[in-house]
Formats: sequence, structure tokens, C-alpha cells
Amino acid sequence: MLEEKVRDSIIVALDCDRECALGLADQLEGHVNWLKVGMTLYYQEGPSVVSALRERGFKVFLDLKLHDIPHQVEGAACAAAAAGAQMITVHALGGAAMVAAAREGVHKGSVDGDEPILLAVTVLTSMDAPGLKSIGVKAQSVEDEDSRLALLARGAGADGVVASPRESFGLRRSLGKSAYIVTPGVRPRGTALGDQSRVATPFQALEAGASHLVIGRPITQAVSPVAACEDIVSAILVGNS
Repeated sequence: MLEEKVRDSIIVALDCDRECALGLADQLEGHVNWLKVGMTLYYQEGPSVVSALRERGFKVFLDLKLHDIPHQVEGAACAAAAAGAQMITVHALGGAAMVAAAREGVHKGSVDGDEPILLAVTVLTSMDAPGLKSIGVKAQSVEDEDSRLALLARGAGADGVVASPRESFGLRRSLGKSAYIVTPGVRPRGTALGDQSRVATPFQALEAGASHLVIGRPITQAVSPVAACEDIVSAILVGNS
């Protein structure tokens, strides 16, 4: 039971082209349940790539970080839900009205009553305190801005947030047990940080309160993606990475 829960917590990010994405999906079948489709892949392939992954039995996290006027975001969220995505993101910086419009959109577009999980992105994991200051954010810390945006989005109808594992503990306390907290910036011990600034190991992120972990390059660029995935599952289960 615990192993099933761990496998369901891992979302593998398919930041590559269609051929590569489907090849990785075929390899990872039975090892994880969730795959993430981001902007590059979706803008190249459109809804068909979501359908192809769903047909292989995966749940799809469509990470487009919608951010526009409420009317446009409602329509985009509706289309994303209708395409079969089961987890969708918006930018919390769009404000409460925009998040509420996204909630309405996923409701309208949901297939057979299976309404997608709506997540709000708070502070990108590539950002740090100096980065926030450079764009005029006056929060005392990343944690303060993260918490402010998370509470705003949750109050407007989001099911949870996308946030750094470093902020997960505080967010879990403020958002409650039922909220989804999806954390990118997860790196198994000993792997390169890439373009992430605020990171944690998979075990640390789950211990801090994350419900799901987004892991890309440590799995997808490994010599054996399946072996890398299984190493992460094992490390979480024994609690040492």
C-alpha cells in the first residue's frame, strides 16, 4: 500500500518532443502513474499528446501555467479539461478572479464528471529572494510571498498549489491536510541542480508536506529511466534520500 502511494506521488516531467515522450511513457508504464506535459511539448503537439498518454493508462498533469484575463483563462482551462488533463495549473499572480474563472472552466470542461485538479503556481522554483526583488515583489522572503499567493488561490477555488519543497511544510500547515502541494525542484541526492534554486530530495519533500513530486531530468535523462525511477521509489521507502 505504501509503495503504491509513493509511486502515485511521482510525476515524471516529459520535457522533450513527442517521440521521446511516448518512448519514455512506454518504458515507465507500471512504474509511475503520472506524467507531466509542459508548454514546449503541448505547444508542439496540442491535445493529441494528452490523449496518447491517457490511452497508455497514465494520468496527465498539463502544466501550462495559465495567466491571462479571467475570460481567456476560463476558456483555456475548459479546453484543457476537455482534452483529458487531470491536473492543470494557473499562475496565482493572476489574482482571485482569474483563479475562480479557471475553476469554472475545469468544471465546464470535465469529462464524465471527472473534474481535474486545479493548482496555482506561487513562486517559480527558479526564483530566489533577489529574483523576486528584481521584479518589484516587496515580500520579506520567498516564504512570505509563497504563503500569500497560496492562500489567495485556495480561497478562490484552487485545489492546491505548485510550490518549492522548501515551502511545503509551512504551506501544509496553512492550507490543511486536503490541499494538493505539488513540488518541482526535487532532486535525488547527488544529481545536478540544473536551473532550480530551491530544491530538496524526494524523501525530504514528502516529509515536508508535499503530496506529489515533479521529477524530470534525473529520470528522463538517465541511462535507464526505469532504473532511475526505481532507485527513487526505493530511496523514499527506506527514507534516506
